[in-house]
Amino acid sequence: MNTGARALGGEQASLFDTVPDLVGAAARTRVSKSAPSAPFLPPTLPQPKSTRRVYAPAETLQALRARLLNSARQRVFFLALAVVALTLVALVQILWLGLDGAAPSTRTGSGNALLPPRGEIVDRNGVPLAGAYPAYSLYFYPKAMDGSGQSPLIRPPEQLARELKAIFPDMDEAQVAKQLASGKGGYLRKRILPEEANAVWALGEVALQSPEILDRHYPQGRLAAHVLGGVADDGETQSGVFGMEEALNTRLSDPELRAEPVELSIDVRVQGALEDEMRRGMMLAKADGAAGVVLDVDTGEVIAMASLPDFNPNRVAQADANNTTNRVTYLRGELGSVFKPLTVAAALDAGVITDLTRQWDATPVEAGGRTFEDYEDKGEILTIPEALAYSSNTVTMRVAEQLGGERLRSVWLDLGRNRASDSELKGKSEPLWPQGKWSPLTTKVAAYGHGFNVTPLHLANAYSAMVNGGIMRPATLQKVAPGQAEPGTRVFKASTSQKMRQLLRLVVKHGTGRNANAAAIGFRVGGKTGSAEKLVNGRYSATRIISTFAAAFPMDRPRYVVVVSLDEPKITHAMAGRTAYFNAAPIVGNLIRRAGPMLGVRPDNTRDVDVSDLEHLLEKRP
Repeated sequence: MNTGARALGGEQASLFDTVPDLVGAAARTRVSKSAPSAPFLPPTLPQPKSTRRVYAPAETLQALRARLLNSARQRVFFLALAVVALTLVALVQILWLGLDGAAPSTRTGSGNALLPPRGEIVDRNGVPLAGAYPAYSLYFYPKAMDGSGQSPLIRPPEQLARELKAIFPDMDEAQVAKQLASGKGGYLRKRILPEEANAVWALGEVALQSPEILDRHYPQGRLAAHVLGGVADDGETQSGVFGMEEALNTRLSDPELRAEPVELSIDVRVQGALEDEMRRGMMLAKADGAAGVVLDVDTGEVIAMASLPDFNPNRVAQADANNTTNRVTYLRGELGSVFKPLTVAAALDAGVITDLTRQWDATPVEAGGRTFEDYEDKGEILTIPEALAYSSNTVTMRVAEQLGGERLRSVWLDLGRNRASDSELKGKSEPLWPQGKWSPLTTKVAAYGHGFNVTPLHLANAYSAMVNGGIMRPATLQKVAPGQAEPGTRVFKASTSQKMRQLLRLVVKHGTGRNANAAAIGFRVGGKTGSAEKLVNGRYSATRIISTFAAAFPMDRPRYVVVVSLDEPKITHAMAGRTAYFNAAPIVGNLIRRAGPMLGVRPDNTRDVDVSDLEHLLEKRP
């Protein structure tokens, strides 16, 4: 019977009946040993129920496989269905974001946590100027040993301050020792390098900690420091205290807006060139300070603005505290002869000057009990082109006399001489100028830039209106989108503006601005110098002056105005004189040569404003 079962089962039975076979084999072995002489009879043993396994027929296994396969297919189907559902949800969310126009991070509290505490500032080309960067700080935490009844410091405060001084050479040792001794916690230094943090850690002082913070950092260092300004950081919030950080404080702190950087009108390439040329000229003339600005005449955008001495906004040292004043917008002074072209423009507009070849009396002028004469005598009669090229005080005073105080004052008002400049910066000054009705003496001295104080930015705005076709636009430090410039206000006729381009070009080609022309050949520069004595203790000083050069380029199609002023330049081995002819004019010329190509203006000796009808008046002069 068993043999027949194996035959029916074949190989399958031989595999599945392993346990019974082993039992049978063991039984056979025992029988053979106990009765070797007896004939072998296969024993009939009962199969143990506990070890016997019953197996399904082959068709049942196939059904099991089918059932498992169907289950796997169902799982794959439901998984694919879930993926499709998630994809549809994501597509709906993307579509909603596109229609809504705002990222979810600007609408949710959790999203705001991912934003920096303050928005980023970039230049007009997207170069970072200010932003939040991870940094280490040095913090004194006197409660580090609370509960132990011990002092938070291992070393005496004086000794620890001395050791910190070795790590940070510019640290105020006495001030740090005082803070450590007081037991008052706070930052000892807001920004330290990783190696400095390691050096502090090596001191073994538990109360000196170096937490990582998101610090307001200015990656360009001193570049455009007076434009950017700085922030006050109390550990919880950051708020602008001067510069554009202050002017844009609300915008930079707004959770709804701070995800997008603020674009300034500044171009860091031109800014770097301006600061470099100003610093070089200031050192050569041993001047006390300098101010410079580059202005787009069509939009009012400030392309560059520099004030020297400057400071590092990342760490304003005590020695630099007085250098945070922006000389371009805040410090005002009598800028002198750079205002003579504006007087001539006012006279052209009013019809007082109708013929530029007319000869004017250039002899000394008696007014207010004083005698006014030209710095250099060029003869008893001069035409208007000659008067501007040689910077004649006397001819300008006689032009103003015929124009009249009220009309000159009205033009000055149109040019914003009675209010602070229009820039966003809050650190700016209003001009100092004569109030009420102008006397004949006030009118005459105002005509050549005396008797009132303005900032260099006021002057740049005025020159922009004089050469751009006669439109006065507010200066701005924020980037202006194409076609979005302020419409402005007309202050000069277009025909007057065209004549002034000719006259300013002649000044640079043949007059006191020749050094600027020599430094920027091919850029068609026009402009005017100004050297004015400073008012010291109520009297004009013969040894302390402000030298200024105001220019525009290219004069065949003016695009930019440049103004540079030096405060109290001196005669040195590198500077043969103190006036703008020797110092401010070359600075502007060198700047235009460097910055012109950056701004899309290339030297071209085949183009220029047409001065052929006036140039002969100057070519006859020595």
